[in-house]
Amino acid sequence: MQLHQIKPQHKPRRKYRIGRGGKRGTYCGRGIKGQKSRAGGKLRPAMWDIVKRIPKKRGYRFKSFRLKPQVLNLEDLEKRFRDGETVSPKTLLEKGLIVKVKGRMPEVKILGKGKLKKKLKIEGCKFSKRACQNLLKK
Repeated sequence: MQLHQIKPQHKPRRKYRIGRGGKRGTYCGRGIKGQKSRAGGKLRPAMWDIVKRIPKKRGYRFKSFRLKPQVLNLEDLEKRFRDGETVSPKTLLEKGLIVKVKGRMPEVKILGKGKLKKKLKIEGCKFSKRACQNLLKK
């Protein structure tokens, strides 16, 4: 007996289309209820759930082109300056308390943390409300 002489013992079974009525009963092999049993019921891909969880940026976003002032506290001036010296953006840059931004001299704002006991001459700087109050208390 050769391999080409072998014949199948049983006839091959005919494949039925599932879910179209016919000889598979009322549910056609799909089960009773649920998403998979419905016509056109497609499962949602896992990737879609991941995309939906990502927070969306909503609304109008405007990035300000104005440069924010560099801030210093009164306690920084107390530590770095001697009595009678002048405090200006130029002297602050020389002492390393501020840095240039995009090659320009930044605006400087002095905040009110700490006490200033020395007499300093301050030029070209902005002050917070609290810093003004602390300076005027002397």
